[in-house]
Amino acid sequence: MAPQIDAPQTVEWQGKRVPVWSMQTINYGLLLSQDPAEVDKVLKACLEDGYFYLDLQSIDGRRMLGDQQETLKLMKRFFDAPIEAKNEFGLISSHLGYEPVGSRTGAFGAGTKDGYEMLKVSRDEIQRGSPKVPSPIKNSGDLGVLENTIGSCNTITKVILSALSTGMNLTGAARFENSHRNDRPSTTTLSMMHYLPSDVTGNKKIGHQKHTDISSLTLLFSEQWGLQIRPPGTCGAREMGFVAPKPGCAFVHVGDSLRFASGMKMQSCIHRVVPFNPSEHRYSIAYFLRAEDDTMFVDSEGRYVTAGQWHDEKFKAFTDPWQYQAMAPSSMILGGMKEEGEDDIAGDMAAFEPSPVVAKEPQEEIKEIAVQA
Repeated sequence: MAPQIDAPQTVEWQGKRVPVWSMQTINYGLLLSQDPAEVDKVLKACLEDGYFYLDLQSIDGRRMLGDQQETLKLMKRFFDAPIEAKNEFGLISSHLGYEPVGSRTGAFGAGTKDGYEMLKVSRDEIQRGSPKVPSPIKNSGDLGVLENTIGSCNTITKVILSALSTGMNLTGAARFENSHRNDRPSTTTLSMMHYLPSDVTGNKKIGHQKHTDISSLTLLFSEQWGLQIRPPGTCGAREMGFVAPKPGCAFVHVGDSLRFASGMKMQSCIHRVVPFNPSEHRYSIAYFLRAEDDTMFVDSEGRYVTAGQWHDEKFKAFTDPWQYQAMAPSSMILGGMKEEGEDDIAGDMAAFEPSPVVAKEPQEEIKEIAVQA
């Protein structure tokens, strides 16, 4: 169970003070060297919280920060293209292709749809060569940017996975990385998301619904506010709170597959994305490292399932209408994670009225960022 923590920083959102949750920061350079103290630190973060910042500002991580910036440029070019060009192939499979705005349930439940469009690129597809990506990318030379980004993300997540194996004293075939081999089929995916302003989507297409990820590890980059998490255990789990963007860092969190593989010892991170500044275009890059398709584990319902089966079942739940989601076991959308309290979805939805951003100076005793959204 996660320990009690000091009173969090807060931010004003929808007319109330909302926590900005603190978390551990892991040094990637030290992790790459298998520094024992850093290995212990990352393992503790995954066991107690299920998430952490990853500092990539050392010489070993700066390449990924550069790849992130190039990917952001690619995303802005791609998402500015006409819908016909973006949707050339549509959604080829659950982890490859383009999803237009409103394909899934939104952040505020019944009656809302998501407020983002997304381009997903399969690592397996890139590795095979001649990937099925829309012409605006293939014809512009941007394919090399995607290859670099996927390569960097894959290396980083494998380093984390190896450190977690070492921290849990796993050996041989039992080590986590041995079910994440590069030459075996998996649904590992780079997803690029563009959240549109509310004056474009309207108030019924908002954010990204509350869930845990299918993945083993998610490596997430976003320079803008909007990501919310619900800490596990006793550290304020009754309330979703924001993750502050941290320069030079990625946000890493545990997904269902690694939680299952650890015998439920690790925490799968409950999170969602909401409009923090409804007037802005928000961009995020997520690398979902997933286990090989035929990897077997016991899920939160006690079933023996493969990683591929879990992916397909949960992806269907993500894309089902909210009426069907409501009938599905909570173990599907939330990966079996328990919530200490429920969001006031109706209240949140009623309070959501897009308005200009108004910032205040932070106070000394508790740093606060005042934003009305």
